[in-house]
Amino acid sequence: MSAPARKVATVSLVVRDYGEAIAWYVEKLGFELFEDVDLGGGKRWVTVGPAGGNGARLLLAEAKNEAEFSRVGDQTGGRVFLFLETDDFSRDHAAMLAAGVEFREAPRHEAYGSVAVFADLCGNLWDLIQPRRQA
Repeated sequence: MSAPARKVATVSLVVRDYGEAIAWYVEKLGFELFEDVDLGGGKRWVTVGPAGGNGARLLLAEAKNEAEFSRVGDQTGGRVFLFLETDDFSRDHAAMLAAGVEFREAPRHEAYGSVAVFADLCGNLWDLIQPRRQA
């Protein structure tokens, strides 16, 4: 019997505002806007992700109450939350810097690959990473 075909397809990310979040991910990271569906009552189903549909999508969830606003930018207690994998670290690092992305450290070259931590528009921490592939 084969294992079921499953994958993590979408991760919810609490944001302050749909518009500013869409603009940041599209303009700063070069993501695509895949869906923006009005669900009524001020809610929308908004997904963005890497161009070409590679990897999981982010569901941008606009905060609606005090508890949700308290989580904006700190969904993991200050730890790196998401990992943006690339096939060309230097290219993407340079493009992100030129777009105004705030890197929290200089690039590092570790045993597992090249990496640098950056913050998204809300302050969530990400790794830009080019993994070192095993031969």
